[in-house]
Amino acid sequence: MYESFYGLTGKPFQLTPDPAFFFGSRGHSRAMAYLKYGVHQGEGFIVITGEVGAGKTTLVRNLLQQLPSKQLVAVQIVSTQLDSQDMLRMIAGAFFGVAPELPDKAALIMGLERFFRRLHAEGKRALLVVDEAQNLSPQAVEELRMLSNFQHNDKSLLQSLLLGQPEFREMMQRPEMRQLRQRVTASAHLGPLDVEETQAYIEHRLHRVGWNGNPSFEPAAYQRIHEVAAGIPRQINVLCDRLLLAGFLGEKTHLTSDDVQEVFIEFGKELSAVQGSQPMEDYFEGGMPSNVAALPLANNTETILLNGLAEQVNLLKDSVASMSRVLEQLQQAKRPRVKQVKAD
Repeated sequence: MYESFYGLTGKPFQLTPDPAFFFGSRGHSRAMAYLKYGVHQGEGFIVITGEVGAGKTTLVRNLLQQLPSKQLVAVQIVSTQLDSQDMLRMIAGAFFGVAPELPDKAALIMGLERFFRRLHAEGKRALLVVDEAQNLSPQAVEELRMLSNFQHNDKSLLQSLLLGQPEFREMMQRPEMRQLRQRVTASAHLGPLDVEETQAYIEHRLHRVGWNGNPSFEPAAYQRIHEVAAGIPRQINVLCDRLLLAGFLGEKTHLTSDDVQEVFIEFGKELSAVQGSQPMEDYFEGGMPSNVAALPLANNTETILLNGLAEQVNLLKDSVASMSRVLEQLQQAKRPRVKQVKAD
């Protein structure tokens, strides 16, 4: 609505992660350097943590845009409290393009290993991005660690990138995570933006859509935005989007700290009406609700999809063979045993 009023070519503060709007703050630039180093190593685990809305997904998408897509097959899953077998099914479904319905864990693991070996033979690498890693159960962590054991000669067939909230850093220090810690090749934590970075972030996103100084902001407005949003990029986006909308409705071309405060209060009333008595301060400090849907990070080629479907056939064959063996054992167990009587 406000884009045409301010002469913008698009929406500057959308919530959907978009690498085109990546802002290289000091923290984000440092994290990007660690990411590049970790991916260059081609093995083990890379760990990126940060508050909800700190820009972890945008960071990863920006990285993947810079990597040769013909050599990297990257998929993302959003972890929940899954048991180990469901985690394996989710991973297989992400790489194969279809979710396997198999009862046999051994067949599923063998199928994944075959798939990764096929990618390696085609000169490709597999990268698994696990979002919301703080939700991983100990069993799921162990499955990820076991998958990292797949190798061809001295090359790892699978590398994993774990994205989590700050509590995941605490999880990593637990005794049961010792083996995973030993396989971390790079890690970084995304903190909030400071006041100067908040202003630069806002102006960066506006410049990406053709901003020519309309609307203008008084310095105190940037300060208030930083205070309200606590320097978290997604919360800055929420507030600034509403601020520009309010400016458009009021036909304002210069925005002040009072305008920011007014939007802050108005938005707080709307949230209180929807969520009960929760004040806006609590809403922002707690972070915006995260997107629970898996976001595809790379377009699999037709060859990869066909390979995935072929792997499904192989998995089905393995599962049928395994079930046949179980049925045969059950049938043998039910057969009456003939007791032999020795002659006197």
